[in-house]
Amino acid sequence: MPFLGQDWRSPGQSWVKTEEGWKKTTAEDTNNNVSLESFCKTVEEEECFNKENLLLSLSYDMAAKKRKKDLMNNNTKVPYFHREKWIYVHKGSTKERHGYCTLGEAFNRLDFCSAIKDTRRFNYIVRLLELIAKSQLPSLSGVAQKNYMNILERVVQKVLDDQQNVRPIKELLQTLYVSLCGLVQDMGKSVLVGNINMWVHRMENILQWQQQLDNIQINRPTSTGMKLTDLPASLQLNIMQRLTDGRDLVSLGQVCPELGTLTEDRLLWKKLCQYHFTDRQIRKRLMVSDKGHLEWKKMYFKLSRCYPLREQYSDTLHFCTHCHILFWKDTDHPCTANNPESCTVSLSPQDFINLFNF
Repeated sequence: MPFLGQDWRSPGQSWVKTEEGWKKTTAEDTNNNVSLESFCKTVEEEECFNKENLLLSLSYDMAAKKRKKDLMNNNTKVPYFHREKWIYVHKGSTKERHGYCTLGEAFNRLDFCSAIKDTRRFNYIVRLLELIAKSQLPSLSGVAQKNYMNILERVVQKVLDDQQNVRPIKELLQTLYVSLCGLVQDMGKSVLVGNINMWVHRMENILQWQQQLDNIQINRPTSTGMKLTDLPASLQLNIMQRLTDGRDLVSLGQVCPELGTLTEDRLLWKKLCQYHFTDRQIRKRLMVSDKGHLEWKKMYFKLSRCYPLREQYSDTLHFCTHCHILFWKDTDHPCTANNPESCTVSLSPQDFINLFNF
């Protein structure tokens, strides 16, 4: 084995192990090799630095293009959802089906687009959007969140065109904006799909819609026919009894003094309280005037702050417990039961959301 270091037979030289074997080198060769290696390392570091700068610039360009693309996709008016009248709700994997149906999938596939145009289903859709805005928005997929905003835009546009249902849409937009303010702060926790610029743009749209609803001016009808005030007082009271929201009665009473007097009818507010609340709830919130009469109007607003109002819709989604199909009320579904109506359950908006919480 050769001697590693300076050898008496070769002063100033040393043995160095290489891939080809052991070789003798002088101090000058070693210095040249070290300088050559340092030069190569410097060149390699410069190349790596240039590559990193190139990758960073490319990533910045891609991020800018992606933000621009997301903004363009957010502004598109064509929602990516199906127009199916019914869907099969499967909660687990089977031999025939893999996976399960989620709230976002149901929101995408059901025909909510045409349901908005139906007066019977409009309030149902608005209530469903409000419940999703409160707690279920992070559970939706990216496509479902985009469809949610597209459907909401159609709802706002319908209200602006028809000049009806302004108050519930204002409440819906306020609820959604408050929820988004909290969710955008947690963008790093994957609570919303997409970058923050896209959601800030959507929040700006919500503020713009609220401004449009605040500035809406309801045009008086040009009809010269019979008005509500031309009817007998008994018929006017009969029509007022069809209203299920006390705020609508208050708004109606502000039209003219005659209607204002009728909307203060104690029997009218009593029926409204009995419609929304149970006898036990009413007994807990009794309010008596100085004359010994029950203040039904004050009791109604006090009860509405303590208990939820009764919800009633002209048309709702139905669920078949036999074949696990979700469908609209007036839509037939391929049920194999002998008596399909016996296994059909009407779903409130909250029941629709609870159906997918498994």
